[in-house]
Amino acid sequence: MKGHNYSYKPVKKKKKNLSVVKQLKKKQSSHHFTKKNKLNKVTQLHSVYQSKWTSKKWRLPTILTLSVLIMFILVIPTIVVLPFGSSEQEGTVVGAKEMKEETVETASSPFTVKVKRTATEKVENIPLEDYIAGVIAAEMPAEFELEALKAQALAARTYTVNHLLHGEKNEEYDVTDTVEHQVYKSDDELLKQWGSEYSEKMNKIKEAVNATKGKILTYKEAPITAAFFSTSNGYTENSEDYWDNELPYLRSVKSPWDKESPKYLNQDTFTIQEVETALGITLPKDKPAYIEESRTESGRVKEIGIEGNSFSGREVREKLNLKSSDFKIKQNNGHFVFTTEGFGHGIGMSQYGANFMAKEGKTYEDIVHHYYKDVKISTVNETAPTLVSK
Repeated sequence: MKGHNYSYKPVKKKKKNLSVVKQLKKKQSSHHFTKKNKLNKVTQLHSVYQSKWTSKKWRLPTILTLSVLIMFILVIPTIVVLPFGSSEQEGTVVGAKEMKEETVETASSPFTVKVKRTATEKVENIPLEDYIAGVIAAEMPAEFELEALKAQALAARTYTVNHLLHGEKNEEYDVTDTVEHQVYKSDDELLKQWGSEYSEKMNKIKEAVNATKGKILTYKEAPITAAFFSTSNGYTENSEDYWDNELPYLRSVKSPWDKESPKYLNQDTFTIQEVETALGITLPKDKPAYIEESRTESGRVKEIGIEGNSFSGREVREKLNLKSSDFKIKQNNGHFVFTTEGFGHGIGMSQYGANFMAKEGKTYEDIVHHYYKDVKISTVNETAPTLVSK
C-alpha cells in the first residue's frame, strides 16, 4: 500500500465506534438500571404485601399457640399436683391404717378409763388394756426386754386400779395423760413418733399387755401404790424417806444393775444467784457457803442445811429440777455444781433395773417381787369388782 494517497485513519474510526458503543451501553445501562429499580420496587412492594399478608395469616395461630402454652404452664401443674397430693395423703392414711391393722389386738377390757388429753382438753374413754399399752409405750422404751415390759404392764395396771379406787376424784375424768398420773400416748401419736417401726414396737408392747391381762399387784388383798422410776443410785428408796407415808411393800432394795444405765450420772451447774432464787435464801459472795447434810438408808440426801437454811433432799431436787435426790455439791468460782446419781424419785421399781434383770433371764414375776416386797399377783375381777361392774 505504499504510495496510496487517501488517508485511512483507523484510530479515529475506532474512537467514533467506541463513542457510539459507549452511548449505546450507557443507554442500555440506564435502561437496565431503571428496569432493575422498577423490579426492586416491585419486589419490595411484593415483600411488604407478602409480609403484611403473612403477618395477618400467622397472627391468630401465634396468639392461640401462646394462649395454649400459658394454659399449659399455669393450669397443667395444678391438675397434676392435685391428684398426686390427694393420692399421697390418701396413701399416708391407708399406710397408717394398714400398720394399725398389722398390730395384734389387745385383750378385752373389764372397764374403760376416762383420760383427759392435754393437747385437746378433751376426755377420751379408753378400754383399760388399750390404755395400759399406751402408758407402757410412753413410759418405757419399747426396745426393753419383753419381761421388763410385762413388769411395767403390771405396775401401770395396778397404779390405774388403785387410783380409780382410792385416788382423788374428778367428775370429768379419771386420769390425765401427764406425769401427774401416768404418761399416755395414743396410737396416732405413737405412729407419728415411730413411723415404720410402729407395728413391730406396738406388737411387742401388746404382747406384754396380753400376757398380763387383768393382773395387778396386791398387798393384803388391796392394790398397791405401784410406784416406778427410771434409774436408781444402786438402791431404791424407802417410801417414807421421800414421801410422807411408810408403805411396807415399798422398801429400799439393792439395784446394782442401774449403774450401767445411760441415765445413771448427771451434772448441773448453777450460779449463786440461781441457787438463791430457787431456794429463796441469801448466800455469801466472798466465801463458800456452809453446807451440812444427812442421808437416807439408800444414800440419798434426807436433810440439808445451807447457811442455816434447812431443806429436805426432795425439796432441793424439785426446786432445782435435779435428776435425783442423791446429789453432791461442789462450789467453784461463784458456782454450785450438783452431781447426781440415778434418775427419778427412787421409790418402787427401777425400769432400767428391771430391764437388766430381764437380760439376766429373770421373769416379770421375779422382777416385781424384787422391787415390791411381800406382794401378790391378783386380778382386777377379784380385787376391784366394783370397777368391773360399772
